[in-house]
Amino acid sequence: MSTTLFDLSGKTAIVTGASRGLGRRFAATLARAGADVIVTARKLESLQGICDEIAALGLGRRVVPLELDVTLQASIAAMAQQAEKSFDHIDILVNNAGCNIRKRALDVTWDDWNRILDTNLRGPFFVAQAVARGMVERGYGRIINIGSLTSVFGYAGIGPYCASRGGIRQLTMSLADDWGPHGITVNCLAPGWFHTDQTAALFQNEAWVSYLRDRIPLKRVGDVAELDGALLFLASDASSYMTGQTLLIDGGMSTGAIKATVK
Repeated sequence: MSTTLFDLSGKTAIVTGASRGLGRRFAATLARAGADVIVTARKLESLQGICDEIAALGLGRRVVPLELDVTLQASIAAMAQQAEKSFDHIDILVNNAGCNIRKRALDVTWDDWNRILDTNLRGPFFVAQAVARGMVERGYGRIINIGSLTSVFGYAGIGPYCASRGGIRQLTMSLADDWGPHGITVNCLAPGWFHTDQTAALFQNEAWVSYLRDRIPLKRVGDVAELDGALLFLASDASSYMTGQTLLIDGGMSTGAIKATVK
């Protein structure tokens, strides 16, 4: 397979939630592959780091920071309008912005539920809707919804989060069917366990980390660099005949394997 299939030169991408963690990594990865990038976050000043990082690559990529709160319809509309003004075409959307609240199911409040679902499910739908209007007109688009292992697994203590990530998987399939005739692919990139800002507190518990590694067939958590290939595959023409799918990058944890003694 030619490496030019993964070349994003001349493409423009939007990455939501790009100020830190996986979103920041995704934005830099797309820029390295040739794309100009629009990065978004709730606070514009928080994007300075990723803007400096892309500029420091010395590749001549344009990077435009835009304010976006995915829980507010007006904010989504304003971002999409500004993005179209900054570039005459948006080719790639990485729906990455998300949040989590860790609580026992009996302790989850009405507001907890709304905050998580509004951010992780309703927001990505309306961001995709706003960006897809231009993609439909141009007959081309790559939409990557960021899910997680919880798109297919359930865990205690994060019920609303699991519901939102399971919903992202279903939403991905629906949008793929809806927008496929317009040349738009919609896929879900679902990471397993990676050490990020969102999971940092969990990784301070060595007993938990040991338990986790024991349940992963590759016997280790992932390095964020190991998501680069999957991201570029879904963002590029290398995945031109793939849509509606959930791509799990999880070290094999979704196999459900557990340590067993073979007699």
